[in-house]
Amino acid sequence: MSTTASHPQRADVPAPSPTDFLGIDALLTDDERLIRDTVRTFVRDRVLPHIADWFEDHTFPRAMAKELGDLGLLGMHLHGYGCAGTSAVAYGLACLELEAGDSGFRSFVSVQGSLAMYAIWAHGSDEQKETWLPRMAAGDALGCFGLTEWDFGSDPGGMRTVARRDGSDYVLNGSKAWITNGSIADVAVVWARLDPQDGHRSGAVRGFLVPKGTKGFTTRNIEKKLSLRASITSELSFEDCRIPADAILPNVSGLRGPLSCLNEARYGIVWGSLGAARACYESALEYAKTRVQFDKPLAAFQLTQEKLVNMMLEINKGLLVALHVGRLKDDGRAHASHVSFGKLNNVREALAICREARTILGASGITLEYPVIRHMNNLESVLTYEGTSEIHTLILGQAITGESAFG
Repeated sequence: MSTTASHPQRADVPAPSPTDFLGIDALLTDDERLIRDTVRTFVRDRVLPHIADWFEDHTFPRAMAKELGDLGLLGMHLHGYGCAGTSAVAYGLACLELEAGDSGFRSFVSVQGSLAMYAIWAHGSDEQKETWLPRMAAGDALGCFGLTEWDFGSDPGGMRTVARRDGSDYVLNGSKAWITNGSIADVAVVWARLDPQDGHRSGAVRGFLVPKGTKGFTTRNIEKKLSLRASITSELSFEDCRIPADAILPNVSGLRGPLSCLNEARYGIVWGSLGAARACYESALEYAKTRVQFDKPLAAFQLTQEKLVNMMLEINKGLLVALHVGRLKDDGRAHASHVSFGKLNNVREALAICREARTILGASGITLEYPVIRHMNNLESVLTYEGTSEIHTLILGQAITGESAFG
């Protein structure tokens, strides 16, 4: 018995695009493509001409915050308070395009919107939301997110920063480390353990809004970084820092507060890391087609083609993962472990792609004339922040076995 295909391949089917081999663009809505293309144009015109200098000079151009706000990219997936209220997929596409420029720009937007603004939006009082969110959405006020400490990264439950009640105020003591936007932020979302001596059970973790300039609150930039150089990374210090009781985020208690924010930021990385990978793949592809060795372009060598094909495969697979997780998120069906799946896979593969692209460019791959070494260095940070690969592996391990391997 023979069968014939109901839809035989048409003779006029176009060849796949080297930069969108599976035609994933067709899976997007018109609005999603418009947002993506708008951010891509912004990155092309405003970021790429200067990013090598910003990276080399260890500078983030703070004035760009207003431009990002004008585009509606700050807190874009939140609703109300001047936020754009876009879909999760649209936000992911924006993260992809921003990180195709540089991880520092995606990190800035992620910290502003998915960490600082989301914390206020999801867990803050009406007054806190009205005070901060419209200004932050516009880029007129910047935020940072203080959770990690020098001795406690993957285990935030061990934090030593303490908030002690003193009359109608709280007094903060402690420090936070590796805080993006720390020294340029107008408000810090700081997570601290309530002093058990005040009668709080086991020192419950609570969030506080600490405005810049509050007495006892100081910042120090972390210098000599070789990764995320076009990004401000700081230490936050609190020494008898007095804040009013209404500075506390009233609607969440415990680590589920900061972890809910981290899950939002991790989702952006699922997409963003592929932007860095795409930029390196496209750079390597163009270089291989134009660089001649032994009387033929590098692209004509079998080993080079294998490298390029492997890059293309992983980028397309990663995009399908990102898009599927985004659709689940928009439908309210995304579990935190789905985000861990995307973060673990996509960052790991993106870093491998950048390293492989570097080998195609040879010595040119280590200069800032090409984006490869910059993205490669940046992804070394992305690999370990918002949850290391080991942490996401254990999250997924618990999801599939039902057994926790933490601790």
